[in-house]
Amino acid sequence: MTIALIILGAGMGTRMNSDQPKVLHPIAGAPMLVHAMKAGASLDPAKTVIVAGHGAAAVEKAALDFDPTADVVIQSEQLGTAHAVAQAQPALDGFDGDALVLYGDTPFIRPETLAAMTAARLTHDIVVLGFEADAPGRYGRLIMQDDQLAKIVEFKDATDEEKSVNLCNSGVIAADASTLFDLIDAVGNDNAAGEYYLTDIVAIARERQLKATVVRCTEAETLGINSRAELSRAEALFQSNARTAAQADGVTLTAPETVFFAHDTVIGRDSVIEPNVVFGPGVTVESNATIRAFSHLEGCHVSRGAVVGPYARLRPGAELSENVKVGNFVEIKNAQIAEGAKVNHLSYVGDAEIGARSNIGAGTITCNYDGVFKHKTTIGADTFIGSNTMLVAPVTVGDAAMTASGSVITRDVPGGDLAVARAKQENKAGFAVRLFEKLKSRKAKRS
Repeated sequence: MTIALIILGAGMGTRMNSDQPKVLHPIAGAPMLVHAMKAGASLDPAKTVIVAGHGAAAVEKAALDFDPTADVVIQSEQLGTAHAVAQAQPALDGFDGDALVLYGDTPFIRPETLAAMTAARLTHDIVVLGFEADAPGRYGRLIMQDDQLAKIVEFKDATDEEKSVNLCNSGVIAADASTLFDLIDAVGNDNAAGEYYLTDIVAIARERQLKATVVRCTEAETLGINSRAELSRAEALFQSNARTAAQADGVTLTAPETVFFAHDTVIGRDSVIEPNVVFGPGVTVESNATIRAFSHLEGCHVSRGAVVGPYARLRPGAELSENVKVGNFVEIKNAQIAEGAKVNHLSYVGDAEIGARSNIGAGTITCNYDGVFKHKTTIGADTFIGSNTMLVAPVTVGDAAMTASGSVITRDVPGGDLAVARAKQENKAGFAVRLFEKLKSRKAKRS
């Protein structure tokens, strides 16, 4: 079945109290809109249409960053959900297949649930996603009749009897695209809000002898986010699910509640994640690696057997080969660390390439930025960089070379050489005692 996604993301989200469009507020490092797009992408859609409004330029950028083939259309007036979906019709002109309506602020619908909706479409003209709520509150109600969906009633328009129903509407709808738009054309706005409700298409469809049904999911899947408090709850729900999934995949989390994943974190089996580790977007950790406590990783790749931390930071472009060790208070950025190399203490390695089995001493810095341009440092295999070495890029230190502690390296070091670049030490006999006496005397006079 050919599918087109229509994802609604035009709302202002006034309860967020934010200049940022609601659907761009992040969960696990990605805008909630992207979470909705990822869920829909599991159906391999032929077309994806994003309906934007408030902050349309920013919404468009986020959508196209995830899927450059997506179409973004504008709902210039907020006249209701049916009106919003109607804005997608020109982008789907000539499309022959099903349309699935999703919401940019409902990020947790599972691919399995969407697959169930597409399967139900084989026997029904309209499929609505519903859930049974313990406290239905102000949700719209799904009114069933003889195992068919008769109508959807918005809470503010529902009778007392209809409000007693606990089968609630998620807003997610699947239908043949041409049928969907034809039904929307018949929707009016004679209701308490004066809006064009997408939900009205069910009653119209039944009047036309079309068949409608409900696919059920858990209430958590349909969680809509309208406030900062709900955003926090959504983040907590994502993290709880991600931790459970990681453990099921064979990852050891020694204090699960303290580990935070991004939406795309990948960790191999038998890896160990210690407490208070944060993963930003774009991280892959292979099997049997260890990420020690209080480390922060984003945009990086950690290979099998590597050890990172504690208190390490891996920034975008950090590539750690097998059995690399990155220790406490070390920052790696846009650098490739070859197999077995060690950067154990208090160092910054940026825009660099470090060869296999090399040892980078404590306090080493690759001085990669001249105020305008970034420059590369290249360190060969089996090289020893002495503590407190400043490597002023661009510079190369060859295989099996060495730098003396405290050196400022500004020229290439050939393989096998020892580079010493520091001032000659001079000891002045008794000078420290005389200097301290002089300073103490000066301090006494001031007081």
